[in-house]
Amino acid sequence: MAEPEVSSAAAGGGGRLRNAFGGVLCAFTLLLIGVVAFSIRLFSVIKYESVIHEFDPYFNFRVTQFLSKNGIYEFWNWFDDRTWYPLGRVIGGTVYPGLTLTAGTIWWLVNSLNIPLSVETVCVFTAPIFSANASWATYLLTKEAKGTGAGLMAAAILAMVPSYISRSVAGSYDNEAVAIFALIFTFYLYVKTLNTGSLFYATLNALSYFYMVCSWGGYTFIINLIPMHVLLCIVTGRYSSRLYIAYAPLVILGTLLAALVPVVGFNAVMTSEHFASFLVFIILHVVALVYYIKGLLSPRLFKVAMTLVISVGLAVCFAVVAVLIALVASSPTKGWSGRSLSLLDPTYASKYIPIIASVSEHQPPTWPSYFMDINVLAFLIPAGIISCFLPLSDASSFMVLYLVTAVYFSGVMVRLMLVLAPAACILSGIALSEVFGVLTRSIKFQLSKFFDDSSAAVSASGDSSPESSTNSTKSENRNEKSETAAKEKPSKKNRKKEKEVAESVPVKTKKEKRLLVLPFELSIMGILLLIVLGGFYVVHCVWAAAEAYSAPSIVLTSRSRDGLHVFDDFREAYAWLSHNTDVDDKVASWWDYGYQTTAMANRTVIVDNNTWNNTHIATVGTALSSPEKAAWEIFNSLDVKYVLVVFGGLVGYPSDDINKFLWMVRIGGGVFPHIKEPDYLRDGQYRVDAQATPTMLNCLMYKLCYYRFVETDGKGFDRVRGYEIGKKHFKLTHFEEVFTTHHWMVRIYKLKPQKNRVRGKLKKLKSNAKTSSTLAAGRKKNPWQ
Repeated sequence: MAEPEVSSAAAGGGGRLRNAFGGVLCAFTLLLIGVVAFSIRLFSVIKYESVIHEFDPYFNFRVTQFLSKNGIYEFWNWFDDRTWYPLGRVIGGTVYPGLTLTAGTIWWLVNSLNIPLSVETVCVFTAPIFSANASWATYLLTKEAKGTGAGLMAAAILAMVPSYISRSVAGSYDNEAVAIFALIFTFYLYVKTLNTGSLFYATLNALSYFYMVCSWGGYTFIINLIPMHVLLCIVTGRYSSRLYIAYAPLVILGTLLAALVPVVGFNAVMTSEHFASFLVFIILHVVALVYYIKGLLSPRLFKVAMTLVISVGLAVCFAVVAVLIALVASSPTKGWSGRSLSLLDPTYASKYIPIIASVSEHQPPTWPSYFMDINVLAFLIPAGIISCFLPLSDASSFMVLYLVTAVYFSGVMVRLMLVLAPAACILSGIALSEVFGVLTRSIKFQLSKFFDDSSAAVSASGDSSPESSTNSTKSENRNEKSETAAKEKPSKKNRKKEKEVAESVPVKTKKEKRLLVLPFELSIMGILLLIVLGGFYVVHCVWAAAEAYSAPSIVLTSRSRDGLHVFDDFREAYAWLSHNTDVDDKVASWWDYGYQTTAMANRTVIVDNNTWNNTHIATVGTALSSPEKAAWEIFNSLDVKYVLVVFGGLVGYPSDDINKFLWMVRIGGGVFPHIKEPDYLRDGQYRVDAQATPTMLNCLMYKLCYYRFVETDGKGFDRVRGYEIGKKHFKLTHFEEVFTTHHWMVRIYKLKPQKNRVRGKLKKLKSNAKTSSTLAAGRKKNPWQ
């Protein structure tokens, strides 16, 4: 009796040792994944320098500088008079503070530990740090759905996926840097609450949702996706108390906490983006009440109570729907924001809000962009969906719903490819984990079978050395076989019993297990193919991180036969503004460059990237679309002293103001009807050559970009448009050129001062008086003669 106890104790000890080793290996793998996620995003710093990228991050950097210098109370009450002149902007009430508070807290912690890091350094490396956090959150989320192996695979894939790298390289200090981590972590806590029914995790879920609301306007995706999943569970008969605990605290606590964010405020209960969560909240309580009553009453009384509950519930639902319809009908946009309406109707922005349609991030993606951003994951996603249905659980159904909605929204707006990336990585990780599990199990089974057969053959050959012994053993074996055969022949009753037992055993599982065991050679080939596929994915991700997404937009590079060329014109222009203009001077440009001008040149701008006032932007667009004199009058009325334009015709920079000009015309024409887009088109084509319309050749944007351009090569050949310009020799009457960068990419003009008309009239009167007096004197006799 002691031997089995010893063997079971040894087996238990071996199991604990194996679990401990597996836990250590898993932790070490997660640490390596975090290191990879951080280091692959450092190419921008290694190849270029530690600098903030793009346009929006410069505003976030400026706000973080203000927060670290003046404190959080001054930050909440900060009125910025250097933007949107003469209106200004209340920063604390119009910005999502999550990114700024996170980076400010990191800066305060490292400086408290006597680590002298600047605010800019912390801002540059915030995105890589949170990409590692996002990878770990992906592991936790996938582990809740399909186990540790799938979690590790999904985390490793997310650490390198190009779609996420594009918004999280070092220097990409934008809201998405921390928001994607908050998104994944909120989903993890929701699924964790679904699996455990713990109120503790439900409370943490509401807090994580609050952090997401503070970080990014994309929080509306969460507050609509989770209600959709709850409704799906109710419709498919998967209601449970765990579902109630996972959703009800999120709606109550999450909405209350979201209303505390100044930029959201009462929009958390007043806008249509949040109404779905409240409607599902009511439905969930009706269903919970029905299940509660069903457990208390008999079937007969339950029918009566159901009639009462349904009638009261329908009355309440109709009342709530009527209130919601009244609220929605009172809004011209039916309670939806412009961006939300453009997601539901992809043509809405181009029809009614050109300022939203003009942003390149809001355009629908092309098919090659999917392969660029998620690469081979597009082919693994279908397998991951199938794996989620084998078997289907609340967590796996949430993954499928997340993927379906993310695919739709990414097809509407290229920026939302970022939301698709975690879903694609999770489903691909599940698929790869399942495939690897089948292949390794098949190899293990085939190897164990091979070794068992070989050991049996060796033992048989060792026993059968003498012939007599073989003959005797053969005869004995025959006798034993006949005896065992006689013993094993069952009676009719036993046959029936065995048949019933065999039928009671689930045959499906046996068939499935047999199907999941593949031949040894096929398993080896499958693993090799998956390794090669993973290698291609890693190479593509490293290339995307090093070449496609690491270049900062403020410092441009190009390669030619002469070698690498660096174009630092933007910083050159901002430095000139900072050193050669007065502090109170106002600079006008298209809204794309507003944040950079304020942050790097420290000058007041008319419009910037916040785009909250369409009329103000339309005024600038109208000025740039107007003739020189009319544009001067508009800018002078806004107290503008300098005008900045970006021009890429000399070096071939395609994202210049000439290529953006039609959007200026559309936005300006949306507010000021005298600006008409057909006036700038020749037979429906946008041209700046000799075939361009007179309106186009005489507008201010054309003149500021092409002034003296013919002096560069004698022909005025535009490398971006690919032809010679139409109007080459002209002079400016109301503007004067004060600075042009080395590569002609940024040009700055100064408004000429207004002529004093009164002095001119006095001079004319004096000159007329002098001429009349001389004529009179000529007629009169000189008294001194």
